[in-house]
Amino acid sequence: MTTRPDTATSQSRSAELFERARRVLPGGVSRNTVLRQPHPAYAAHGEGCRLTDLDGVTRIDFSNNMASLIHGHAYPPIVEAVSEQVKRGTAYMMATELEVVYAEHLCSRNPGFEKLRFVNSGTEAIMVAIKAARAFTGRPRIAKVEGAYHGGYDYAEVSQTPNPGNWGSVDHPNNVPVVHGTPNSALDDVVIIPFNDIERALSILDEHAEDLAGVLLDLMPHRVGLNPVEPEFLEAIRDWTRRNGSLLVLDEVITFRSTHGGLQMRFGVQADLTAMGKMIGGGFPVGAVAGRADVMDLMDPSGDKYLFPHSGTFSANPISMAAGLAAMKDFDEPAVERLNALTERASRGIAEAARSTGARACVTGGGSILRVHMKEHAPRNFREAFLSPDENARLKALLDHLFESGFIMINTCTAMMSTPMTETEIDALVAACGAGFEKIAQMP
Repeated sequence: MTTRPDTATSQSRSAELFERARRVLPGGVSRNTVLRQPHPAYAAHGEGCRLTDLDGVTRIDFSNNMASLIHGHAYPPIVEAVSEQVKRGTAYMMATELEVVYAEHLCSRNPGFEKLRFVNSGTEAIMVAIKAARAFTGRPRIAKVEGAYHGGYDYAEVSQTPNPGNWGSVDHPNNVPVVHGTPNSALDDVVIIPFNDIERALSILDEHAEDLAGVLLDLMPHRVGLNPVEPEFLEAIRDWTRRNGSLLVLDEVITFRSTHGGLQMRFGVQADLTAMGKMIGGGFPVGAVAGRADVMDLMDPSGDKYLFPHSGTFSANPISMAAGLAAMKDFDEPAVERLNALTERASRGIAEAARSTGARACVTGGGSILRVHMKEHAPRNFREAFLSPDENARLKALLDHLFESGFIMINTCTAMMSTPMTETEIDALVAACGAGFEKIAQMP
C-alpha cells in the first residue's frame, strides 16, 4: 500500500522542513498530534482516502484529519462548492443565505435540534454550550466524565489527562489540570464522575446538585476507551438532570457521524444542547451548538431573555458553510449505513486477527470509528483504558508498523473511516494489523 521514493538517492524533504520548523514553531509544529519520531511527515496532496507526503510516500488515511474528513481528501462536490464561493468572497460583515440553508439541513437531521448557532471549532462549540447552560440555569458548575476530551476550554479539559499518581479515589476523583497554572477557580467549578458507573456517578452528582448547570457527556468518549455509553448509565444521567433542573449537554463533535442525526439517535435520547464540529465543516474550521429553543434563545438580542451575548468574526463564514453543506448532503442515510458496515467489517477482522495470533488486543468503537487496544478486554472507563508501560510499548510498535506499512492512524490506534473507502482498504488494514500482532508477539 505504500509507494516509496528511492531513499538511496534522495534526502527526506520532511526531515529538512522539520529542521526549519523547529526554529519558528514550538516543537516544530502547531499541533502536537502530527509529531512522529524522528520527524513528522509533511503532506503534499491527498485524494480520496489516500495521502501522499513530500517524500512521495502514499498511505491510506484512516485518521482523516482527526475525524474531520468524512469524504476523504479533495472530494469533488466540496472542491466545486468552495471554489464557487471563493469567487464571491470568503467572509462578509453580513449574514448569508448559506448559513440559513445549512442550519435548516442540520436541524432536519435531529428532532432535538430546534435552533442552532454556528461557531468555528468543536472547542468553541463546547465553550458556548457550557456558557449557555450556565446562563439558562444561573448555576456555575458543570460535571464531566474522567478522562473525556472536550477541547481546550479550561473547564472542559479538567481531568482530561489524569494518571494513577494523581487521579485520586474512584469514589471522589481529583480535579486534575492539563495545563500548568490552570486557576483553582476553574478546577473548583468542575465535578468529575466515572464513566459507566451509575452508583458512583449519581452519588457525586447528588453532592453538587444545587450548583450544577449541566452534565457534559460524550456517548462514546475517545480517550476514555471509545466504548459506547451503557444505556442504563445514559438513562440514569438523563433522569438525574431532569430531576435536578440541570441540562444534559452532549459532545457529538466526533460521534455525529454515527447515525444520520448523531449517536444520541441510536440511544433514543434528546440532549438539551449538542455540540458539533469536525466533519460538519467539510474539511474547513467549523463548530455548531444545537438544542432546545428556550435555551438557544438566550443568545437572541431581540428576545426578552437575552442573557448570553454571542458573536464571532468567522462564525458561519460562507466557505465553511458551503463545504459543510456539500459534505453533509452527501452523507445521507445510505452513506452512513454503508460506512458503518465497513467499520464493522474492520472491527470483526481485527478482533479475529488478535485471536488468531494470540495477541493481547481488543477492538472498541461504533458507527464509523474503531480503536485497537493492547488489552485483552474492552475498557469500560478511563482507568481501565489507561495504558501500562508494556501496553504503551506494544501500542507504539503497532502504530509504527502500520505507518511503515502504509496506514495513517490516530495515535491511540484509532481509525476514522471515510466514504471513498471500500472493502479493499478495510481488508488491507485488517491484514496489516494481523502482521503487526505477529511482530509484537516476538517482542521481548
